[in-house]
Amino acid sequence: MEVPRLGHGISSPTSPCENMIKNLSLEAIQVCDREGHKSQNSGIAEMEELPVPQNIKINNITCDSFKISWDMDPKSKERITHYFIDLNKKENKNSNKFKHKDVPTKLVAKAVPLPMTVRGHWFLSPRTEYTVAVQTASKQSDGDYAVSEWSEIIEFCTADYSPVHLTQLLEKAEVIAGRMLKFSLFYRNQHKEYFDEARVQQGNKMMPSVKDNSGSHGSPISGKLEGIFFSCNTEFNTGKAPQDSPYGRYRFEVQAEVLFNQKTNLYFGDLYCMYTAYHYVILVLAPSGSPGDEFCKQRLPQLNIADNKFLTCTEEKDGRLVFHHAQDVILEVIYTDPLDLSLGTVAEISGHQLRSLSTVNAKKDPSCKICNISVGR
Repeated sequence: MEVPRLGHGISSPTSPCENMIKNLSLEAIQVCDREGHKSQNSGIAEMEELPVPQNIKINNITCDSFKISWDMDPKSKERITHYFIDLNKKENKNSNKFKHKDVPTKLVAKAVPLPMTVRGHWFLSPRTEYTVAVQTASKQSDGDYAVSEWSEIIEFCTADYSPVHLTQLLEKAEVIAGRMLKFSLFYRNQHKEYFDEARVQQGNKMMPSVKDNSGSHGSPISGKLEGIFFSCNTEFNTGKAPQDSPYGRYRFEVQAEVLFNQKTNLYFGDLYCMYTAYHYVILVLAPSGSPGDEFCKQRLPQLNIADNKFLTCTEEKDGRLVFHHAQDVILEVIYTDPLDLSLGTVAEISGHQLRSLSTVNAKKDPSCKICNISVGR
C-alpha cells in the first residue's frame, strides 16, 4: 500500500503547514524536525503513552520506493491514527537536497497495516543513501496531533533502474534514433601511452575496465560493468569516422564483424544528454556466454541484432555481414571482452582533440523531457 494522499483539514488553523497542504497534491508535508522540536503553534502535542517504533525494517527497495515496518505494542495500535516519516539524504541530514527543493522530507501517512510502501520519484532517487526515522501520532478532535518520540535512525540505499525502467528509456531512445546509416568499422580513440601500455604490459591486448558514472544516475551498468568503449558513428557526407575526438589523437580501428556477429548479444544500456540538443545511447556488445553477457542478461533489455533502431548486423545472401547505425544519436558501444590489438590497426588521426566533448563521468540533464522517465533521474 502506498503512502495515502492527505485529506483536507489535517492540520489545525494555527499550523504553519496549512497553506502548504492547500498548495500541494503530494503525500508529504513538513511537520517538525527529526530532533522532535516543535513550534508552540505547530498543532503537535506530546503524549508519552504513544509507542516509539522499534526494530525498524526496510526491504523491497527499488529505485524510487521501499517498504517499511516496525514493532509496536498491540495495545496501542487503536490509538494511532498516523505515522510521521522523516526521510533525508545521508550526505546532509540537516537540509533538503531533493530534485524539487520545495518538496519537504517529512511524510505523513495514515496508520495503515505494516509493512507500508513509501513511493515517490519526487523525493527518492536511485543509487542514493538515505536515513529514515518514524514517529507514531494520534490526531485529536481539535485537529492537533499527539506524537511519540522519534525512533532510531535507519540507513538504506535505493536500487538501480530495473529492466522495466530501462525499457521506458529504450522506447524514448527509439523515437529519436533517426534513419540508419551503413558503417564497417568500430573505433576507439586514446592517447599513445594507452596503446603502448597495452602492447608492453597487457600482452598486446586492450583490457576491459569498469564503466564510469556517466549517464543516468540509476543506470545498473555504471560502476559495475567492465568493458571497452568503442564508437561507430560516421559523418553523413563522407560515410567515414570523424577525424576529431575528445579522447586522444591515436585511434584503433577494427572491422565491425570482429566485435559484432551472430555470436554476439546486443543490449540497450542507457539514454542521456549533457544539457545539449543531441543525445547519447549506450549499447553493450557481449560475446554469447561471456561474463559480460551473463551480467547484462539479468539487468538490461536485449535487442535483436538484425532488427532494432540503433545498431544492426544483417547477413546478405552471399554470407556477407552488413552493418548500420542510427544517424540521430551518438552511440557509445561497450565491448565486454579483452581485445587483441593485432585484430585491428592503430594510427594517428589528423583532427583535433576536442576535450570539451568528452562524456567521462558526464552528468545527465535531469530536466530534459526527451531522455528522462518518471522515476529518480
